[in-house]
Amino acid sequence: MKGNTILNTKVLEPYAQALLSLGQSNNLVDAFGDDARLILETVNSSDELQTFLESPFGGDDAKKAVLKQIFGGKIQPFMENFIMILVDRRRIMFLAGICQQYQVLMRQLKGIVLAEVRSAVELNDAQKEQIKQRVKTVTSANEVEIASEIDPDLIGGVVIKAGSQVIDASLKGQLRQISLRLAGLA
Repeated sequence: MKGNTILNTKVLEPYAQALLSLGQSNNLVDAFGDDARLILETVNSSDELQTFLESPFGGDDAKKAVLKQIFGGKIQPFMENFIMILVDRRRIMFLAGICQQYQVLMRQLKGIVLAEVRSAVELNDAQKEQIKQRVKTVTSANEVEIASEIDPDLIGGVVIKAGSQVIDASLKGQLRQISLRLAGLA
């Protein structure tokens, strides 16, 4: 989407870059990554919080008070100050996007690949480790992070997306392949 690219270029990217630079100069890249993950989980789990942050009618002081109450003592002081700057500059509605972009930049910096895994059932630790090893082999990454999602429509197996590569080892995918082969024979 063109609008999304403009949003990334004009707003999210510069703030995420600034946060990454701050993290690098203070040896807090990983800590900021943990903070970004916590912020994303918190904001994405509360429609009320999202609406409040996006509203132009909530005053800056009220937003700062709520954010300090939610995150105070749970995130790095630099990150807390960064959030307050976003409120002051009326960019707080982009907080989740900036945190997502920060994670993208941090992964690039550290050679980490994000593997988005959809499976029919919850994966155990051994299965996750197998997926990590497979993705490392395919992508030559230093590390692999897994973001898993349960998708009962897959029937069984997994679909792994790492960057532009997709590995479809699902029962649904295999049935689709069989169907295509049979259609070609008919």
